[in-house]
Amino acid sequence: MKAETELLRQINRNFIQDGRVSSQAFRPTPKDAGCLSVYDGDLINPSAAYAHFTGSLGFQSSGVQAVTVAECAGLDLPARPDPAPFPEHAVIDFSAFQKRQVEGKAKQLRVLAEARGWRYRAEVGS
Repeated sequence: MKAETELLRQINRNFIQDGRVSSQAFRPTPKDAGCLSVYDGDLINPSAAYAHFTGSLGFQSSGVQAVTVAECAGLDLPARPDPAPFPEHAVIDFSAFQKRQVEGKAKQLRVLAEARGWRYRAEVGS
């Protein structure tokens, strides 16, 4: 992955409040072992990532937002390929940080993704 590689994050509709994506969408859950799942934008485009996530994997998503590898590095969050689940899978690693730091970094990622705008948005009612 290159510095400008977009890391594509699926946004669950539960993480949208008053029309804005919450930072919860960019924070790993306890089951994630400190790593946030994303798609490697060098290997798949946003609409194909959405189709894979909702079709092949059967999960719900309202669309795709993105941060770059460089933006993650700027927050001391390593991003790396993790092709075990599927070839385009990657992770943003938060494991070196405590809960409060994770929350702060997730907020910063949300701001960066929001400034970039939606990379793919599902049709209303999807």
